[in-house]
Amino acid sequence: MLGKNREIKSFDLTEQYREIKEEIDSILAGVLSKGHFVLGPEVSSFEEEVAAYCGVKYGIGVASCTDALHLALLACNIKKGDEVITTPFSFIAIAEAITYCQATPVFVDIDPRTFNIDFHKIEEKITKRTKAIIPVHIFGYPVDMDAILRIAKKYQIHVIEDAAQAFGSEYKSKKVGAIGDAGCFSFFPTKNLGGYGDGGMVVTNNLEIAKKVRMLRVHGSKDKYFHSTLGYNSRLDEIQAAILRVKLKRVDRWNNMRRERAHLYNDLLKDLDIALPYEEDGFKHVYHQYTIRLKERDQCKKYLADQNISTMVYYPLPIPGQRIYKDLGYREDDLPECYRATREVLSLPMYPELEKDNAKKVSQAIKRFIEEES
Repeated sequence: MLGKNREIKSFDLTEQYREIKEEIDSILAGVLSKGHFVLGPEVSSFEEEVAAYCGVKYGIGVASCTDALHLALLACNIKKGDEVITTPFSFIAIAEAITYCQATPVFVDIDPRTFNIDFHKIEEKITKRTKAIIPVHIFGYPVDMDAILRIAKKYQIHVIEDAAQAFGSEYKSKKVGAIGDAGCFSFFPTKNLGGYGDGGMVVTNNLEIAKKVRMLRVHGSKDKYFHSTLGYNSRLDEIQAAILRVKLKRVDRWNNMRRERAHLYNDLLKDLDIALPYEEDGFKHVYHQYTIRLKERDQCKKYLADQNISTMVYYPLPIPGQRIYKDLGYREDDLPECYRATREVLSLPMYPELEKDNAKKVSQAIKRFIEEES
């Protein structure tokens, strides 16, 4: 049994802060001394740096990834009566953004290996009202974007990537978020590139989409106090941008550290009767989460908790099973792989600074659980 003072956390931000404390403290003092806190030079520089990192022309900082998705949909002219195809196995923000546009989310079941939307099942859900697909790169693993783009081209619909959990992930050497018409990122603190509060960004190569998102984030205004469309208050602040610029320089190294820990888990767990994260050639996983699946998930979670090992379940209830979306009429039989995943997934401790000895302790505890259950 681990002592109370030796808890293995699912995620720990304190180690990362200690590494960059001096630079963070200095840059925050600089922002505070200048007295410019909203849409200033730090935001502009960060937008340019993220766009360059992703290999796109434009980056537009907003208040959250939920807002990024919402504003990207609006910029693609998604409106009342339209349908948007997406995954049922994700955070509810993906559906909220569609609903904000008065459009209808249409859910397609997932691939049981990757937890991403199963592209083989998309076409059967397309109707005359379908105007966009939002693939989610869940847990940091890329969707098969060639397949998505082929479908989108065939039916002339938009592709907006939800890359909230996948900053730095790559599909065939292209950064995710930079492949569709627009990509949306989250800078929530626990993300691979996370700030010290909320934040998000839309990236795109499409000038019209970029212009529209820039207007929508500031009350529909291109010139101050002159409003040409109904907009929103969704701005990335200077403090978050300054912090994120410090972290952006290190995100590739931190992602590689996540991958090292994931590969260690793989080696330690490979002989057990559990499903490990899938990774195919040409798909670079950045392991926002290291998610296994096993039928005795709840018992395993409790077993690990009793040994002071924290784990998480993403997600215990699919989006169409949420009370707010019950009226859409989806049943478990409509999305069998999604519902099966909600009963079997378990995310193990994963962050760049996770001590390798702790990853070994987690793996040993899972092995003991499996042996005791058999």
